[in-house]
Amino acid sequence: MEEKRIEKKHYHIIKQVMFVKDYQKGALILFLLLCCLIYKVEGYLKVTPFFDKIIFIDPGHGGLDPGAQYKNLYEKTINLEISKLLKIRLEELGAIVYLTREGDYDLAVPNAYLRKRSDLFQRAKMINKSDCDLYLSIHLNASQFTNWQGAQVFYEEVNEENKKIATIIQDSFKRHLGSKRKTKKIQNLYMYKRVEKPGVLLEIGFISNPHERYILRKKYYQERIVRSLIEALIVYFEL
Repeated sequence: MEEKRIEKKHYHIIKQVMFVKDYQKGALILFLLLCCLIYKVEGYLKVTPFFDKIIFIDPGHGGLDPGAQYKNLYEKTINLEISKLLKIRLEELGAIVYLTREGDYDLAVPNAYLRKRSDLFQRAKMINKSDCDLYLSIHLNASQFTNWQGAQVFYEEVNEENKKIATIIQDSFKRHLGSKRKTKKIQNLYMYKRVEKPGVLLEIGFISNPHERYILRKKYYQERIVRSLIEALIVYFEL
């Protein structure tokens, strides 16, 4: 009887030891799974730096309003090309992106007496009604002086973030596009004084400058513009 009690006691001890080992093994497996999950999440966030960010892109002009032009080249066309490319690249990096227009049209209400003002009002309204974290208004510059060149950022002080955004993007334009221009504060431009969300007006280049007019139509340069903007937005959201 004594031997059976000892064997039974040993059996319970062995069972407890096995339970502890199984528990430790299970805990180790759970720990490794959690590490893998954290690693995957961190990796996902690294390749999707704009995860959960909402960005509104406003391709300037459109429809009856061509913007600046040179012969048969219109600002509205290049604005839309760059905006669509930027949308694709931002979405690839996790952002939710909206465009104020996706084709060759303006946003004025039908039969508007002041069509341009109606168009600008609708753009500002769309952006304000959204939950966007930031907006970018894409335009091209023009001047009677054909040697003027360089991408430039303009900002309205309606939102305190605007100057910060402008500075970061202008620095990126200097690095990636070789622009020597500086940010410029604007006042009382109809649309931008009405937009409450943080954002800026971008004059990507001069359509009146022969060199910039040529490269602004090229895919490789549009990609460079987009990369400069993405780098700047990553910096801004990290701050």
